[in-house]
Amino acid sequence: MGRFTMDADWLVFDPTPSKPAYVLPAGAVDAHCHVFGPGDEFPYAPERKYTPCDAGKDALFALRDHLGFSRNVIVQATCHGADNSAMLDALHASHGAARGVATVRDDITDDELGDLHRAGVRGVRFNYVRRLVDPRPDEYYRRIVERIGPLGWHVVIYFEAADLAERADFFRSLDTTLIVDHMARPDVTKSATGPDFDAFVRFMEENENVWTKVTCPERLSVSGPPGYDDVVPFARRIVDEFEDRVLWGTDWPHPNLKGHMPDDGALVDFIPRIATSSAKRAKLLVDNPHQLYWGEG
Repeated sequence: MGRFTMDADWLVFDPTPSKPAYVLPAGAVDAHCHVFGPGDEFPYAPERKYTPCDAGKDALFALRDHLGFSRNVIVQATCHGADNSAMLDALHASHGAARGVATVRDDITDDELGDLHRAGVRGVRFNYVRRLVDPRPDEYYRRIVERIGPLGWHVVIYFEAADLAERADFFRSLDTTLIVDHMARPDVTKSATGPDFDAFVRFMEENENVWTKVTCPERLSVSGPPGYDDVVPFARRIVDEFEDRVLWGTDWPHPNLKGHMPDDGALVDFIPRIATSSAKRAKLLVDNPHQLYWGEG
C-alpha cells in the first residue's frame, strides 16, 4: 500500500471522457492543467491542505491526445508545495510540448531558477486562496518577482473575487505580466454586467499587463452540467473585450471539486460558446499561449 491515501471526499477525474464535437485548431494548447504525483514517486508536501488522487504525466498526455490538444501548460499543484519535481518530470517527458508554472520560495538560487527555465518553466504562481494555502506577505512575493525578472517570466495569481479590492494595489505595483486564474472566480449568480464583475473588467482595462484564464465553468457554475450556462456570459464578455489576453485550459484533474466531476470532452465543447468566432478561438487556444510560453506568434 502507498504512503499517501487520498481524502475521503476527493473526486477522481473521469477516466473515459467523451470525444469533443468541437475540433480544436492545429497547435491548440491546454494552458491550465496539473500533475499529482504519483505520490510514491513524487511525495506530496507535508504542509499540504489536501491529499489528491494520483494523476501523473501519462494520464495527462493521454488526455491531451484524446481531446486534440498539441501542447500543455502544467501549473504546479499546491499539494506538492515548492517541490516542482513531478511537474518538471512531465516537462522533460513532453519533449518540448509542455511548459510549466512553478511554485518557488524567495530564497531560490539563480542556478535553481536557471535549471527551471531550461526545463521549460516560464512563470510562477502566487496562490491567495486561504482554504488551499497560507498566503505570505506582499514583500515575500515582491522578492520573487524581482528574482524572476531577468528570465522574462510572468506571474499567475489565484484569488477570489472578493479579494481583488484588497490586493489590487499590490498587483498593480508588479512590473510583469500577470495572469489571473479562472476570471478571479466571479459569483455567477450575479450579473455579468453588474458592479462586481465590472470591477474585475475595469482592473483588466486599466492594467494592460493583466491576462486571465476563462477556465473552470465546472468550478464556477451553480446551474451545473451539461451546459454550465450561468458561466457563459462572464467568459464570453472577457473573450470579447480582451481577446489578446485570454487563455483556456481544462484544469485537469480538477482538484478539490465538490458535487460532480466534469467530462473533459464536454468542457472542450464549452469553448465555442465563449469564443464565438474562429478568429477568437485561434487567439484563445493557439496564438496567445504560444506567444506567452513558446515565444511564437
